[in-house]
Amino acid sequence: MYEQASHSLLNKILAELDHDFGKAEAQPFHTRLGANFYSVYKLFHTFYGHRADFETQLKQLVAVMAEQYSARSPALRQSDLKREQDANWFLSQQWVGMALYTDGFAKDLKGLKKRIDYFQELGVNLVHLMPMMECPKAASDGGYAVSDFCRIDERFGTLKDLQAIAKTLHQQDALLTMDVVLNHTSDEHEWAQKAQQGDAKFQDYYYTFDNRDIPDQYDQSMLEIFPDNAPGNFTWNEPMGKWVMTVFNTYQWDLNYTNPAVFIEIVNVVLFWANQGADILRLDAVAFLWKKIGSVSQNEQEAHLILQMLKDCCQITAPGTLFIAEAIVAPQEIIRYFGGAGVADKECEIAYNATYMALLWDAVATKNTRLLNQSLRNLPAKPAQTTWLNYVRCHDDIGLGYDDNDIRGAGYEALGHRRFLVDYFTGAFEGSTARGLPFGYNEKTGDTRISGSLAALIGLEAALEADDAEAIDSAIEKILLLHAMILSYGGIPLFYYGDELGTVNDSSYLDDPAKADDNRWAHRPRIDWDRAEQRHVSGTIENRLFTALQKMIAVRKETPVFADFNNRDLLSVSNPHLFIFSRYDNDHSEDKVLVVANFSDTPQTLYFHEVRHSHFDFAAALDLYSGEEPEMLYDRLVVPPNRFYWLKVSDGQRHG
Repeated sequence: MYEQASHSLLNKILAELDHDFGKAEAQPFHTRLGANFYSVYKLFHTFYGHRADFETQLKQLVAVMAEQYSARSPALRQSDLKREQDANWFLSQQWVGMALYTDGFAKDLKGLKKRIDYFQELGVNLVHLMPMMECPKAASDGGYAVSDFCRIDERFGTLKDLQAIAKTLHQQDALLTMDVVLNHTSDEHEWAQKAQQGDAKFQDYYYTFDNRDIPDQYDQSMLEIFPDNAPGNFTWNEPMGKWVMTVFNTYQWDLNYTNPAVFIEIVNVVLFWANQGADILRLDAVAFLWKKIGSVSQNEQEAHLILQMLKDCCQITAPGTLFIAEAIVAPQEIIRYFGGAGVADKECEIAYNATYMALLWDAVATKNTRLLNQSLRNLPAKPAQTTWLNYVRCHDDIGLGYDDNDIRGAGYEALGHRRFLVDYFTGAFEGSTARGLPFGYNEKTGDTRISGSLAALIGLEAALEADDAEAIDSAIEKILLLHAMILSYGGIPLFYYGDELGTVNDSSYLDDPAKADDNRWAHRPRIDWDRAEQRHVSGTIENRLFTALQKMIAVRKETPVFADFNNRDLLSVSNPHLFIFSRYDNDHSEDKVLVVANFSDTPQTLYFHEVRHSHFDFAAALDLYSGEEPEMLYDRLVVPPNRFYWLKVSDGQRHG
């Protein structure tokens, strides 16, 4: 949008910069800058227009964008242009991701490069490398306490090693995803070190206070993230002689976005990693970016505006780079991190579907889909040209962030139901075979989250311990059921490393003092590659899981209606154990897949008349996964325990 005052200022800024914008290769940057500058200016003015150094700071922001564009490789610039021409490229059903810790998967980046064909073998073409930036040698919150935003920790390798990974992935038409930690730094970061030495400029990069007066005001309404081992939201720093805001851990200092220098630094970091070949950047802890006395300081409107401004800046310099919002918050809040429907209020193209993940686990525990169906129907539709990241498990704990009204609507009492789920997944509930661990218990609220590997939570670990063949079969069926739900629901499915092999809990973290008080390390495995080779041995657990998921991924990629164009309808049936939705082509109504899932341990019946309005022809239905026609009994389909169907009318057999 053209606006005279802002563009007059832009012309002034450009005249003062040394960059030559007349060169042909810089023309795309110049065009994007002109098109997006008013939006950047307006938001930057909203936050910082009251400051005497407003124009100086804005000039520095433009300089950072220009410098990072100059550093962007010709190949990445070409990729930007290609993706601009196909804005829906990431909505394709072709994308399947895997998240992993590099040192857990293959020790370091060089080792990862040697194992890169593993992703192709499984069908994964989006690789998310968990944080590898320089961090403290001891406690580092799994790498999310960053000491240097632009340096690879020597334990993983070098920047050159990462660039080699990016190059190889791009040659295979695969995508690289990396983390950028937006909310905080390690207390060992250069900024924090200078702040501790008394440098007022860097003390203003954080929330620092001489006494408890203001921290106490914040604490009246702010929640505790890790009440077990990091209670409160402020830590006294003796060298600095001040209180500093530390919402997550005492060694993680929250960044102060009321300071424009902080925002500019983070823009520089985001564009730096985009220039290293990251196609997608996972923006960590976005819900916490803005702190406000009298509120919980999560999901504030200012945090959304910060993200919009960050997206605008990235659109100017590296428009082919996507953002993932890591916002594990209430269901109605998650949807907001996509931004609005317009270009000017876009935030993140992708968001973690934490609600769907947690609801799937509820269905596993209750063996019914009442809460799953109830909650999903109450979620607002996401904007076009955005998508979900659907996952069964990740590096973090599982929170039970269901809406209380939805819990009651499903026939449960909210507090009691959450307690049941914790008991079930930690094995305390009678009959449960789960081997999860309680995490983050909060005495004030009674809230508890859950750690544990997929194999441990689903009952495979217990079945293996008991050498119970029937229980092993059941656990494998449940693992496949959950993955079928993320592969077909609509969005990008994200596997978690080790799940494809049935990896159980790892208790070795207890031997490491830096990890012993954080049981999330139980589900952050180190892959045993000798055991992984068992995936090639018929009949082994590893083989049964890997080959089934391999096939499932291949079927997904061959099924166009699994692309995400808001082309999904949730269907209601009377059987509370079934989860049913249809996927369809908006342009070709005859192209349809009906997804049917049974979360019960007993066979369940779907009556055709209950979903007849979906215009699905059951007489010619083919299960895409098995390649077989399920047995129909007159007007019904019997779904085996913990099984799913991807039903499609087979070619050449359509009626009418």
